[in-house]
Amino acid sequence: MAGRYSRAFWTANVAELFERMAYYAVFIVITLYLSNTLGFSDIEASIISGLFSGGLYLLPMFTGALADKIGYRKSLIMAFVLLAVGYLSLGLLPLMLEGAGLVQYGEQTVFTGLRESGERYLIVPIMVILMVGGAFIKSNISASVARETTSETRAKGYSIFYMMVNIGSFTGKSVIDPLRSWVGESAYIYINFFSAVLCVVALAAVILFYRSANTAGEGKSVREVLHGLCKVFTNGRLLMLILIVTGFWMVQQQLYATMPKYVIRLAGETAKPGWIANVNPLVVVLFVNLVTRFMARRKALTSITVGMFLIPLSALVMASGNLFAGDLFGFHPITVMMVAGIVFQALAECFISPRYMEYFSLQAPKGEEGLYLGFSQLHSFLSSILGFGLSGILLSRYCPDPALYATREAWVAASANAHYIWYWFAAVGVVSALALIVYAKLTKRTRAVE
Repeated sequence: MAGRYSRAFWTANVAELFERMAYYAVFIVITLYLSNTLGFSDIEASIISGLFSGGLYLLPMFTGALADKIGYRKSLIMAFVLLAVGYLSLGLLPLMLEGAGLVQYGEQTVFTGLRESGERYLIVPIMVILMVGGAFIKSNISASVARETTSETRAKGYSIFYMMVNIGSFTGKSVIDPLRSWVGESAYIYINFFSAVLCVVALAAVILFYRSANTAGEGKSVREVLHGLCKVFTNGRLLMLILIVTGFWMVQQQLYATMPKYVIRLAGETAKPGWIANVNPLVVVLFVNLVTRFMARRKALTSITVGMFLIPLSALVMASGNLFAGDLFGFHPITVMMVAGIVFQALAECFISPRYMEYFSLQAPKGEEGLYLGFSQLHSFLSSILGFGLSGILLSRYCPDPALYATREAWVAASANAHYIWYWFAAVGVVSALALIVYAKLTKRTRAVE
């Protein structure tokens, strides 16, 4: 099979594997790093991480256009240089700032954190560096797969690409929990060095092995990209669909925005958010093809609607962990019900993701499907900002940082209604699902008139 694909194809996919490992190893605990290590409040940490995540979905529209002009090899080299510098800086920042320190407690080295330092806002330019580097990766790797395959090999090529993404996601998130067990809170610092090394390895692979016959000089200009974006925003039908699906992805974003802090604060420091988060890609990989085949004869909107009603159910399941007094199957009930909720969340994704692109393309004006599909992921930009932002507000209200309280008893009283967080996200899911039904009726009526 390897002989059917170019060396550039395999190099791009291996680079994607390492980049995804690096990204998910850091992103699964990014809000913990911002709060526990740098001392940001829950709301501040959510704003920073939400803008970072949102930028990763918005900027590829522009970095992709630039990559087409200067060539993918140069773009990939630039991307991995930026990522390596960014992750290295994330690790070095708390160690270099005034007030940072490592203290030995028995056999464990614990990071004392930053007390009150305005210098912690140096994290902002570092996150911008990571965001730009990540945006180049998002636009370049998938485009490289397209250019390095033929019509006969493209489907299999993208399946290989999808496999690399999921292996990277699963492996990256699997690293953080053993590291936390080994070095404690310092893991949120050292995981950045792990990711920096991975990006250096990927950079070396690109420099040594990425040689593509496809040359630079093609693609859209930034002005053309902006023109296309304006066309999408003036298409009421498509804009409404993007806003409705944003509700679903707002709940999905809580896998990173809320879950890590929630389980560690309620289930204890031994909770393993990395392994819990891995339930999502595992279920998607196991069931997405089965669900797609099962719904193949039904309309895309029907499949999307099923998923939209599963997502509030997932949030309600996550909220139910506080109903159990003792362990469940040998685990803390918060952990067990969180895993169960993520299973429903992943199944919802199986119903929605494969059919959303299909349905979105049908709403685009005839002959402009390609242009509009380029902006189909705007929901991820919006859901990152809104989902993380709401998470910060709800965490500070219902499940605040224990470090803010003088006694454990005071924190327990303040977090008695922590499960209310998931009721809010269940409400977001219900509103989105009902809005989709109304949308379907309105678009059906509009087509009949047209």
